Amino acid sequence: HPQADFLDFVNQPIGKGLPPYQPLKPLFAVPTTAGTGSETTGVAIFDMTSVGAKTGIANRVLRPTLALVDPRHCATMPRNVAIYSGFDVLCHALESFTAIPFDGRRPRPSNPLQRPAYQGANPLSDVWARYALDSLRRHFVRSCASSDDVEARSAMLLAATAAGVGFGNAGVHLPHGISYAVAAQVRAYTPASGYPLGHPIVPHGLSVVLSAPAVFRFIASSCPGRCLEAAGLLGADTTGVRETDAGRLLSDTLLDIMHTLGVPDGLSSIGYSSADVPQLVKATLPQHRVIKLSRTGYLEDQLAEIIENSMTVYSPHT
Repeated sequence: HPQADFLDFVNQPIGKGLPPYQPLKPLFAVPTTAGTGSETTGVAIFDMTSVGAKTGIANRVLRPTLALVDPRHCATMPRNVAIYSGFDVLCHALESFTAIPFDGRRPRPSNPLQRPAYQGANPLSDVWARYALDSLRRHFVRSCASSDDVEARSAMLLAATAAGVGFGNAGVHLPHGISYAVAAQVRAYTPASGYPLGHPIVPHGLSVVLSAPAVFRFIASSCPGRCLEAAGLLGADTTGVRETDAGRLLSDTLLDIMHTLGVPDGLSSIGYSSADVPQLVKATLPQHRVIKLSRTGYLEDQLAEIIENSMTVYSPHT
């Protein structure tokens, strides 16, 4: 597309969100983390410093021609990379499973070429999300404990690909939308190990999972059955749990995993404070591609409350 402007293809409202109109070259994807699942999706994400957020290009023609998914390519993945890329898998599965239903998406485009890459939760994406969540329960913590645990590392890579197929069709929602602001506006945070880049960075999976407990408490009233099922797939005992407590149970289940793997205690632990909330909200709002897939409608002040409640995550929340 040599005659086009790059922003023509970037997601709205930052860009025009136009579909590519020329054939693209074949793309072979080789994942080296477990992981983004990008070997299965038609989405390319990048930092856009001018707006202080991540954004991207999303169209099914970007989906790789072939993916070579081999756990040997993840054999040297450092522990922190295994942890944070694993939380990306977990949030992909949770968010696609709780996204707006595929038949509830509005408005419907008049031209099929304008259909978004993310369609909303549907029976097929649910299959992949359930598989990934069940595998995460059995293998996530194990895979982070030892790079020599080939079974666990292999299972996590397959879970990443499975979750990628699921969210690549259904989409993700608020945790990812907020993460694009968190990662792009990084202050001075650098993980203790695993990311020898020489500059501050909030790993993607970390930027996503820090808001996830607050998000699932927020949206649970719109899909309590799915929140309870997801918590059960992750190992929680759902016996006798009322639907009104679904968000708390899923949030607590997620927090248990985060605490076990040493995730920092909220956004305040990576350099943010309440004074940053307005700017984080401002950078989240343009992420229409994902935040509009939330089952629960959101207002600016509700996003602010979610972000504020994510400043510390291990303190009790009501």
